[in-house]
Amino acid sequence: MAVKNISLIGFMGSGKTTIGKILAERTGFLFVDIDRIIEYVSGKKISNLFKDHGESYFRNLEKKTVEKLYIKNTNCVFSCGGGVFEISKNIEFIRKNSFVVFLNIDAETAYKRLQYSEDRPLLNDETNIKSKIEYLINKRNKIYMDNSDAHLNVSNKEPEYFANEILKIIDN
Repeated sequence: MAVKNISLIGFMGSGKTTIGKILAERTGFLFVDIDRIIEYVSGKKISNLFKDHGESYFRNLEKKTVEKLYIKNTNCVFSCGGGVFEISKNIEFIRKNSFVVFLNIDAETAYKRLQYSEDRPLLNDETNIKSKIEYLINKRNKIYMDNSDAHLNVSNKEPEYFANEILKIIDN
């Protein structure tokens, strides 16, 4: 495998963490969940960062974390937060330093996976979670698509299947 890092991008609930862990195990790469790194460094859950400081504060923390992680590390599988590509500098760092795979999930599947989640700050205060999911997916999918090396529709198969597909794509 000739890639120095693999980055998984996509909407929340698309399986970035689950598929990322499988990929890391199969490649011998280190699995890095960027949101968990931010929580560890800040000492706060993402939902509390949003609540206490707002989304722009969180995005700035995310940008700084991305810069540090991608400059200093190779042989990693990165699970990127769903909104990471809303900052152009993040796109630049991630694209330059990894093979980027967009895990595309449809709104209905995302809703089924996320409807009872309590740790998704962009959904927590919503009265109509389904509409918010549709809005965010529509807003982000073009950015994901335009800035990925590969994309997979992850709405209908098991995570192991997608990990295998990603490895096949990288090997070709």
